[in-house]
Amino acid sequence: MNDFYDAPFDANHDHVFLGVGHEKNERKTWAVIVLCSAMMITEIVGGSLFGSLALIADGLHMSTHAGAMLIAAIAYTYARKHANDPRFVFGTGKLGDLAGFTSAIILAMIAVLIGYEAIARLWSPIPIHFAEAIPIAVLGLIVNIASAWILSGHDHLGHSHGHGAHDHHQHDHSEEAQQIETANGRLTLSIFEENTPPVFQVRTDSEQTKMAAKDLTVTTTRPDGSQQSFTFTQKKGVLESTTEIPEPHTFEVTVTLPDGEQRLKFAEPELAHDAHGIDARDHNMRAAYIHVIADAAVSVLAIIGLLLAQAFNWLWMDPLAGIVGALVITNWSYGLLRDTGANLVDLNPSDKLGNKIKAAVKTAGDQLLDLHVWRLGPGHFGAIISVKTVEPQRTPRFYHAALCQINGLSHLTVEVNPQAHADTP
Repeated sequence: MNDFYDAPFDANHDHVFLGVGHEKNERKTWAVIVLCSAMMITEIVGGSLFGSLALIADGLHMSTHAGAMLIAAIAYTYARKHANDPRFVFGTGKLGDLAGFTSAIILAMIAVLIGYEAIARLWSPIPIHFAEAIPIAVLGLIVNIASAWILSGHDHLGHSHGHGAHDHHQHDHSEEAQQIETANGRLTLSIFEENTPPVFQVRTDSEQTKMAAKDLTVTTTRPDGSQQSFTFTQKKGVLESTTEIPEPHTFEVTVTLPDGEQRLKFAEPELAHDAHGIDARDHNMRAAYIHVIADAAVSVLAIIGLLLAQAFNWLWMDPLAGIVGALVITNWSYGLLRDTGANLVDLNPSDKLGNKIKAAVKTAGDQLLDLHVWRLGPGHFGAIISVKTVEPQRTPRFYHAALCQINGLSHLTVEVNPQAHADTP
């Protein structure tokens, strides 16, 4: 009979898969709404009192800005208040993706409207009231800069600090690089896995510290007591282990050198944005931030276009700036739609997390029959695995214990197929 085990890696068996800083981001978003609403009311009231249609129009535009922020804020608040609601089978972590997807559609619609209006003005130019238009554009830019400052503090646009294409050298996350003091100088032992199976690398800080590969041995001791020894070879100026390191990378290390032994500890690094292929991005905050930045970009382009139009009577510069702004917003909207949409339909987020699971099962000497990985929320992933094992005593809890060290894996469902039963017709 097959054996199943379904649980998050939490003793309380909760399903709270919200991102780090969820409540802080919620407060930031409400603060931006207050700022935009105050600006909106000021412009509409001021425009009504002083008879400025331009002020009223910009106030109405600011209302759409506040509305987009409101989507993000409501998503944060609802996700937090219903985080333990059992009706949400895998928690409320995806509400941020849903809000981000909605905001991306709004951004796309705004881009279409801006583009349409700009093209219409190219064909049929209209008089521009520079004395009103330029100060309003500057005021809008100031509000957007203030909003961006409130929302700042995270990498919203998705730049990776993990093992990206530009990281061709050793990546020195603090948990993955350890310093070793020797009689001749300092060595650095690290785990290297850029475009290659993970291996140990040893670098030296001077010519005097260099040593022969035969003088170095590294032995890992995992939490279950299993040990593995690694020998080294010279490769491109560093010493590199001749065999790969199985996942997960949580173990004690004994480094054997000519002048004695030293013991170190390695652990899977703390979750960071996109570290090791783990997507910890908060797409709800990302959408809010992109909306603010897009508005700021349009304000900058509008100011440039208006100034040139005023200085040289190039009335076509204003609509041209609008077209450029529409294209920029369209590009950002597409990226947000792509990423949030992929999460909403449970597209496999990355091969790296799946490869870590495969490696851990392989290290245990078993066969992985089936694997499904999906995103539960920012920095949280779920997995369903089916394993064939020749060890009849191994239960799903064995694999739960083996995989709980993998960074970002928050919920696991395991099916175990003992060899005798799996091979029975």
